[in-house]
Amino acid sequence: MPTAKYLIHAKFEVNGVVEKPDVIGAIFGQTEGLFGPELDLRELQKNNRIGRIEVELKTEHNRTIGSITLTSSLSMATTALLAAAIESVDRVGPKEAKVWIERIEDVREAKRKQIVRRAKELLKKWSVETAPDTEELIREVFEAAKPREISTYGPEQLPAGPSIASSPSIILVEGRADVHNLLRCGIRNVVAIGGAKIPETIVRLSRDREVTVFLDGDRAGDLILKELMQNVEVDYVARAPPGKEVEELTCKEVHEALAGKLPAAEARVRHARVSAHPKIIEAVNQLKGTLEAILLDKDHEAVARLPVGELAEKLPNFKEISTIVFDGRVTQRLIDIATEIGVKLVVGDRISDLVKRPVGLRILTFNEIAPEPAKTS
Repeated sequence: MPTAKYLIHAKFEVNGVVEKPDVIGAIFGQTEGLFGPELDLRELQKNNRIGRIEVELKTEHNRTIGSITLTSSLSMATTALLAAAIESVDRVGPKEAKVWIERIEDVREAKRKQIVRRAKELLKKWSVETAPDTEELIREVFEAAKPREISTYGPEQLPAGPSIASSPSIILVEGRADVHNLLRCGIRNVVAIGGAKIPETIVRLSRDREVTVFLDGDRAGDLILKELMQNVEVDYVARAPPGKEVEELTCKEVHEALAGKLPAAEARVRHARVSAHPKIIEAVNQLKGTLEAILLDKDHEAVARLPVGELAEKLPNFKEISTIVFDGRVTQRLIDIATEIGVKLVVGDRISDLVKRPVGLRILTFNEIAPEPAKTS
């Protein structure tokens, strides 16, 4: 099992005489199916995400009382959800029961205390001469590690990072949540557009700064990019992965997206180039919501239509396919099969994280071929 993060401590009381297996069985039985298979206790144990359910009990006066402990390597929120589910058990066999959570213990706290105690001992051993310098270093490290608060910039009070006024290069994002995420990742020269209308402050900043636009990987991001290209002097364009928003990216994804930014001229060409044959567009519109696939030859004529669940199995049987359009997720397995039979274009509802994108195979989403109309509030 991965290192345990939390330990759930619970107490219980049963109106009758029961044994440990009865209590454990009641917990499994009465929590089964509450939250779906991903939070099923048996599955979590099988996948080593939680430990064994430990029960201690004693019986007196035809009444059983005891304690339950359970280790968890899940997140804090998920662990709390499991604890609440255990607390919902109200019967052990035919007997009435009551379970209550005493506390959820962070098992790493003891290790933290040990580290702090050892740090104090090491600190005492340092010489008095170096103590002032050491204190300054600690202060610098502490200041660097503190989360940066969002400031504002310009008369429009745009959400921004602390370096926006002085940095020779700036990153434009859509909203406050995007600014917050980039600050979390150590990027301080960021400012939000803050609305549909491009603020005058952004226009002015773009005249003498290197400007990188960093937008969501969806249709809304496309529309904002188009508006910015018409009104702001943009140097580079970075996008979140297809279907993802900047505010939800991990720091690794943020830095990868920014490292892969394109010059504005190239991004403008790519933005304008997402076009397709009318029969491909027709296939996309036919397939939305069907969980089916249409295979087309080099002349864009439909060769076959089949369920998405059969696509990977039956695809190798077709040798003259040029385009695959299907209502599902583009996976690495499908890409590998498509490459083997010479497919040139794959269009799916969405795209998984692909390890390898073969040269000569174009991969697009439904939204890039036939965008959904922008939602209006």
